[in-house]
Amino acid sequence: MGKVMAEVETLVTDSMRERKGTWGAQSRSFPVSESDIRRWAIAVYWPDTPPKLYWDAEYAATTRWGGIVAPQEFNPFAWPPERPGHRASAGPEPGQKPKKGDNILNGGQTDTFFAPIRPGDVITTRSRLSHWEEKQGRHGLTIFEYNETEWHNQNDELVKRRISIGVRY
Repeated sequence: MGKVMAEVETLVTDSMRERKGTWGAQSRSFPVSESDIRRWAIAVYWPDTPPKLYWDAEYAATTRWGGIVAPQEFNPFAWPPERPGHRASAGPEPGQKPKKGDNILNGGQTDTFFAPIRPGDVITTRSRLSHWEEKQGRHGLTIFEYNETEWHNQNDELVKRRISIGVRY
């Protein structure tokens, strides 16, 4: 015999309604150095030599960028001296543990890149719960939470936007 699941009206919480569309606290990176970019590129392209755009200032000056830029996947927040606090995501409310029966999945993410990160840049990040969709699925009511993260440089130019999807049923 199959398992009988209780009908749930909605997985949307009051906290989600309050957080929807509201940017959370910002975090700021340390200034990005040429060395940070060079080491990241070496790690990403290992064992091959990374493109000169990421480490050779003389060559990079001849490109459309006019100087060294970071690979798009560069993360200036990769080595924080302190771990950041809770960020908006799928799952239990901040400070709560998942309940038995909570099923939480990573629904993937999409990054869109804009201005390149350059030596000297200070990147600011912020996140928000953008929106959600609820649907009936094979396992009952399922919610897809869309979290948006933006990175801006010190000139307020958009560097990167990430949309992450959390799935809960």
